[in-house]
Amino acid sequence: MPMLSASENPVAPAEAIAEEDQSKSSSLDIQEPELQKRKGMTFVSSISQDEPEVTRRELWAYYLYYNGDNGVGPNGYSLTLFQLWATAAGYDPAQGPGSSCSASSGCVLPWGHGVKAVTSVVLVANGVSFAVMTLIFTTIGSAADYGSFGRWLLLVITCICWGAQFASVSLTSPSRWGAAMALYMIGFISYGATLVFYAAVFPRLARNTPHSRALRARYEASEIDREVYEAEESLEKNRISNISTAHSNIGYIVTLCLNLGLLLPLVDNPKANNYVIVLTNGYWVLTGIWWFIFQQPRPGPSLPKGEHYLTIGWKQIWAALKQYKKLPYTFVYIFAFFLLADGLNTTGTLVTICQNDKFSFSFLQNTYLGLAQAITSTASTFGFWYIQRYWKISTKKMFVVTNVVTILIPLWGMIGIWTDTIGYHNVWEFWFYNVIFGVFQAPYYAFSQTMMAELTPPGFDNMFFGLFGLSNRASSMIGPNVIQVIINNSGNNWMGFPFLFALCFTASLVIWFGVDVKKGRRDAVAWAKDIRDSQESNEEDNQNTT
Repeated sequence: MPMLSASENPVAPAEAIAEEDQSKSSSLDIQEPELQKRKGMTFVSSISQDEPEVTRRELWAYYLYYNGDNGVGPNGYSLTLFQLWATAAGYDPAQGPGSSCSASSGCVLPWGHGVKAVTSVVLVANGVSFAVMTLIFTTIGSAADYGSFGRWLLLVITCICWGAQFASVSLTSPSRWGAAMALYMIGFISYGATLVFYAAVFPRLARNTPHSRALRARYEASEIDREVYEAEESLEKNRISNISTAHSNIGYIVTLCLNLGLLLPLVDNPKANNYVIVLTNGYWVLTGIWWFIFQQPRPGPSLPKGEHYLTIGWKQIWAALKQYKKLPYTFVYIFAFFLLADGLNTTGTLVTICQNDKFSFSFLQNTYLGLAQAITSTASTFGFWYIQRYWKISTKKMFVVTNVVTILIPLWGMIGIWTDTIGYHNVWEFWFYNVIFGVFQAPYYAFSQTMMAELTPPGFDNMFFGLFGLSNRASSMIGPNVIQVIINNSGNNWMGFPFLFALCFTASLVIWFGVDVKKGRRDAVAWAKDIRDSQESNEEDNQNTT
């Protein structure tokens, strides 16, 4: 049978690479495709042989969605508003109900049959939110690989997030701190889900850009060898990932500048904060809607007979976890990133809580700090991409650089346990934190996504990015719950940093020394080919039986 052209078969080079490695692969035995069928595997590749080529309009719509989905509202202002009203409704535990909260004695709220520190309440909200994300990703994450379910899923969760943000206009008094908590959680959960299912689209786009297809054509024609093909394809993935991340930060800047147009003239208006959240969300609606209009259809296969969208995700995740011996580096990375994301996400929440306390929950001050982070994030994303492209540096090496700063952020906070001189106690430190976070952590998100794309079996994007999302977003159901217990018992926000430093340091070591991206990518390609072979064999058997 003659080889299909690049436009007819988007996975041809991947299969060629898998066949080339088949005789010498030590981590994957793919000698008997029927083995997968006998084990009752439910894996079905979502790669279609007639996937449309990515158009310029579609790619820009993809970037613009992330431009609006920048987190300023659900991940920033909503948290500040929630903490503001919770603190206003709380009281000084030393003086009892009816008193005002003080910096020396802390601030508590009625909670169950007792009381709980406001900081702990905020961390509980985060922990529960991440637990719900876990349920979402495990239940319907893999189902997004079938039919057009993934396309509609992103639309629905986006609309839920938009609705929660617009509803925040009603949060105007301390008595509504419970509603503020609920809307924050709904918005934060749906926002986290949009990031995961948006990122799951990325591998399909990256393998269907004109440049990726041209590379495949040259590889099939033996004009370039495998090493060159893999390196150039990786750079193409990094290009899209970095540009989309840069757009998120550009949207961050634009949104904050628009918000200043409200905050400065309405500085004394008690509803100014609510108007800012509405404006922020309106910007996302205007930039995000185009993706749902211009996204080209790339549906996956039909849902297998006898399966259901609410159960197949659990089956596939369980089956996928049993493949850890065949995809060792993919799963080592997912596990390590679980710890790293837990440490970094919880560190960010804890620093934000300290920052809100320091600046008295000022939306205006948080907007200025956010601008410092957004501007440096945008510049660093393009800067890191230029450095990587110019010197042809691998994704992992670039990611390692960002990991070092990930470790230093909680370490700096840990110093604040023993001294008030440094350790997130001073105004200048929060400016410094936002600048450093912008310089190094924006590229962190881009490179971590690209590493996952390189370690993901082609055609199983939503399933493995669902696991990645479990690591990136849902992992943090552990950190906030541990930290809130520590803070609630100690009465000191800074006592949470040692645990977070240990998490980040351990995870970084595993990634640095335990993940071989090159071998992991080839294992993933070979594994995907094995599943496709099994799928084709099953179809042939069914036809012969018929």
